[in-house]
Amino acid sequence: MTGLTRRAFLSRSAALAGAARLAAAQEPPFRISLAQWSLHRALQARQLDHLDFAAVARREFGLEAVEYVNVFFKDKATDAAYLAEMNRRAAGEGVYQHLIMCDDEGRIGDPDAARRRQAVDNHRKWIDAATTLGCATIRVNAASDGSYEEQQKLAADGLARLVQIGAAASINVVVENHGGLSSNGRWLAGVMRMVNHPRCGTLPDFGNFYEYDRYEGVAEMMPFAKAVSAKSHDFDAEGNEATKDYRRLLGIVADAGYRSWIGIEYEGEVLPEREGIARTLRLLARLRSGMR
Repeated sequence: MTGLTRRAFLSRSAALAGAARLAAAQEPPFRISLAQWSLHRALQARQLDHLDFAAVARREFGLEAVEYVNVFFKDKATDAAYLAEMNRRAAGEGVYQHLIMCDDEGRIGDPDAARRRQAVDNHRKWIDAATTLGCATIRVNAASDGSYEEQQKLAADGLARLVQIGAAASINVVVENHGGLSSNGRWLAGVMRMVNHPRCGTLPDFGNFYEYDRYEGVAEMMPFAKAVSAKSHDFDAEGNEATKDYRRLLGIVADAGYRSWIGIEYEGEVLPEREGIARTLRLLARLRSGMR
């Protein structure tokens, strides 16, 4: 290599490295999706059709990803035509279908072995649906009975079985803090360590800790997080979430190295649903701009 060629090579390498650093600096700390539960009242009242959800996320809020709740298309998990229509509408809006939150399919940690196996099998169709929809993840619940340690072992057993099915389809299986011991961050982190599988993770929800410290809980769940739910309920005059410190929570998320989707999940009862979504979006966008 001649001196001139070498200088040119080094110059080009430096330029490429600089471009890579610039691209990384321009990448947002996280991206914002819309969780379907934010519009649960409209959906339950049939003021909004499930098939129109992706369009609402994109056209009304400018969001590029959605997080479904299975109860709003519960009988459609194996309906190929319906799932194809979901795909068609999402693609038409340029919306990524990120995950499916799965409820009412049995207890993954049921103490009865037969019921536990049945709960795992009940979730299989949602893994298949997630694959069809191009989702990365399904969210399940880790409900159980018994002592702290017994419930950990039972939940880990059911999850390990389900994760094997998810892994074969390249689908993540995550657990949200969603009541019972799952809302204890230390307990759920212990379950994750027991399962110890790259396809198994958590979905920290900012609002579902009840008697457990939310900031400690999010910190304990974040090492395993594959999705995050920005639960909101009410807002003060400055536009901050009135019931929790979003800045602190997002700092915990960022400190864990998480740089993926954070879903808006408005669950308040004072503001109309769409206004609650809009305020949550403005708050997340404002705080994100200060994190660059």
